Amino acid sequence: MVVRLLLLAFLVFGFGLTRRVNSHEESGERSCVSNSEEMHIQADFKPGIITLDGCANDWEDIDGSEFSLRPALDPDEDHEYKDGKMTVKALHDGNNVFFLLQVDGNYVYSKGDIKKCPSVALMFQIGDNATYHNMGGCKEQKGSCTNKTCKGHEVDLMHFVIGNAIPGRLYGGGDNSFGPLVDAYAWNPHCRYLNGMGPSGKLIRPSYLRNHSSGQNNWKGAWWHSSFADKSFGFVNIIVCWSIGFWFSSVLRQWSQYFIFQNFNLKTRTLLIGFVEEDSPYSKGGEKGTYYFEFARPLRTMDRLQQDVQFTIDWSSKMSVAFWYPVDGKQWVGSGHYTINCDWASLDIACGSVLTDASRSGWDMASAFALLFSVAALCIAIFVSYHVSRPNTVKFAPVENL
Repeated sequence: MVVRLLLLAFLVFGFGLTRRVNSHEESGERSCVSNSEEMHIQADFKPGIITLDGCANDWEDIDGSEFSLRPALDPDEDHEYKDGKMTVKALHDGNNVFFLLQVDGNYVYSKGDIKKCPSVALMFQIGDNATYHNMGGCKEQKGSCTNKTCKGHEVDLMHFVIGNAIPGRLYGGGDNSFGPLVDAYAWNPHCRYLNGMGPSGKLIRPSYLRNHSSGQNNWKGAWWHSSFADKSFGFVNIIVCWSIGFWFSSVLRQWSQYFIFQNFNLKTRTLLIGFVEEDSPYSKGGEKGTYYFEFARPLRTMDRLQQDVQFTIDWSSKMSVAFWYPVDGKQWVGSGHYTINCDWASLDIACGSVLTDASRSGWDMASAFALLFSVAALCIAIFVSYHVSRPNTVKFAPVENL
């Protein structure tokens, strides 16, 4: 009898102990109800209007797409992110594509503890067989997934963790081996690697690129929160700077446009100067507001290893967005992220008229003043010319008649 009880206990508890636990596997059958027509992000051609600083004031006139945030492993409406939806905006300037992620959330920041700070990631389809589900969907496990066994399941990843990132400062680019913003690729959740790295952990160098690594980080990004007290000049100094900027606009128009219109926040009437590391934690914990995450990347990269998505103007790509948040101050886990949809969303890179869009973006207040002064000067010139060239109508009177 005792032996039977021991065997029964082993079967019951031993199964639970020996069963392989995987944090990226759903507990039950996966269910996804997605309206592909609504899952759409438009990237219009808008050159010369975005400063990559994490602030959203230069995105105000750009339309975005709004998405509910639901857990990636359990996309049930009851488990939605409670603080609101995420707005995703995108545009391109013919060379680079820009993204803005905007989501409400109380300010939380714990320097150095990345899992107690919000985090975001972008994922793009590279291989034709790459699925949103299971991050590419390759059936191989970590020890057997390679560029041959998982060919066609590649996805491009960009992950930004802000625990060691100063608000408003630029991260990414260059060496991909360190930093809060990394460029990666994957075949499934268990086979994720930094660009240029293979499953063996060694740097991949194609034979025809002896002195070149394909592991460049092509992404750059910054973050911000609306609760931050802007480090700024006084309002009187703002007016003085604005006046000087307009005066200089006739000579240094490009500098003036950048200095005044890109760094001037019309809502707060302040010039954004920026934080340094000593200002951490940058704001009071629990402050209500909105997080902003801003990113940019070239449309085309020098990737030779099928690790970067290549964007094409007037073409569509498939993408998704993930968001991590330390709910109730608890550390988030890798598989505990929210996503904008339970399947791919469509990213459309639109073409545009260079003449129309460039002239519209360049038409600002400085141009209006310049035109006004030009018209006034022309009127004065015509008036003076007319009076100078007008014939003398005074009649001649002989001296003897006086």
